Parts: sequence; structure tokens; C-alpha cells
Amino acid sequence: MAKVVSFSNQKGGVGKTTSCVNISAQIANKGKKVLMIDMDPQGNATSGLGLQKSKIKNTTYDVIIGRCDISDAIIKTRFKNLSVVPANIELAGAEIELQELDETLNFTKLALDSIKNDYDYIFIDCPPSLGMLTVKALSVSDGVVIPMQCEFYSLEGMSQLLNTVKKIKNLYNPGLQVVGILLTMYNGRLTLTGQVVAELKKYYADKLFKVPISRTVRISEAPGYGEPICYHDPYGKGSLEYAAVAKELMLRI
Repeated sequence: MAKVVSFSNQKGGVGKTTSCVNISAQIANKGKKVLMIDMDPQGNATSGLGLQKSKIKNTTYDVIIGRCDISDAIIKTRFKNLSVVPANIELAGAEIELQELDETLNFTKLALDSIKNDYDYIFIDCPPSLGMLTVKALSVSDGVVIPMQCEFYSLEGMSQLLNTVKKIKNLYNPGLQVVGILLTMYNGRLTLTGQVVAELKKYYADKLFKVPISRTVRISEAPGYGEPICYHDPYGKGSLEYAAVAKELMLRI
């Protein structure tokens, strides 16, 4: 049965979607069957895999509101062992609709249960907020990966996110765990980077992934080509770093 992992951080621009796409592709490349669910109305994970959002029939939104089964929304990508449930801007309306649903009816959980045996891993790209979409994703996840930049604003938001994870664990999902904190856009030459890393090690040393993701041009340009970094620049620094993180993630959960 698939392990379900959400990528979440309420702060935007921290490499959350980039990390979800690239780790999904790396693990799929290792021979595991992977499904990525795009839960972000921006749909960047969808376009990052080369899909044109305007041509997609069924999306995460259709699954959440019960318009279709999740199996009808799954698209096999051109990348080895990697499928996706895409998203577009329609999903933004789901925040309001989810609040109106009876909390005893967890449509997302019912949907995932029907396809869990078809995959080794299911990765969910959450929106940059702590709204209902993120709550729903975390409530059906075995674990959460928290990508974050090495800056103090990201550090300040960490405690808020961890409190949200704790509440969801107590209310909805007692099995939820923090798989790890992933440092992104890393530049070891900056004094600020060293200061933030020192603070993180003081409080979350056991949660930090061993390899941070460096800020590279190749990682930034890969989505423009609609492909993960392991296909865009397979032997580059970014690809090797994401491969190391993917390997560690598989050992952690």
C-alpha cells in the first residue's frame, strides 16, 4: 500500500512544488510507482510535468467535490513510473466548498483508499497556505515534508506550521509524522545561511535532511521545459542533490 507524503509550507516561494516534482520523479526513476497529486490552485506541479492545464478534463477539484473518481483524473506522464492528478485555478473554489462539507465525510480519504494499492508512493503538493486544502491533504498523509529557505521569515513560520501539524495529528490523523525539513535555495557562502542552519540544528536537528538543495539555474529553468531536473540535467548538481534527498526520504518513511 502506498505511503502518502504531503509537501507543505504556508510561505510561498520556498521550493515546495519544485521539491515535490523532483523527488517524485527521482523515486519513480528508482523503479517505484509514484502518483503526484497537485493540490495547489496555481497548478505549477502540473505544468512542471509538461501538461497543458487548458487541455485537462478532470482535476483534483473534480475529485474533491465528487464530480469524478480519482482514477478518472489520473494522467500517466511521459516520465518513467510517474502519474499525476492535475490541478488548475478551479481548485481555488474548493476552499469554500470544503468548509461547507460535513467534516465526517472525508471525500479525499475515500478517494485515496481506492487507488493506494496501485502505487508505492503518493506525493501531494499543497498550496502555500494553512487553509482547508492543506488540512485535507495532511489529514490523509502518513507524513509531511517541509521545504524551507535559509532565511529568518521561513524560520518564524516553522513553529506555526508545526503547530498545525500537531493539531491535525490530534484531531484527524494520529499517524501523521514530520518526515523531514528540506533546506532549499541553499548558499553555504552566506553568513545568514549559516545562522539559520545553526538555529534549525538547535531545535530540529533530527528532522533536517542531510543534503540541502542548492540554488542553481538548472533547477529554476527545468519547469519551463516541462520536465523534472533528473531529465533536464541528469548529472548536474541539482539532480544529484534531489536524488540524495529522495533516497533518504525512502528510508525515513
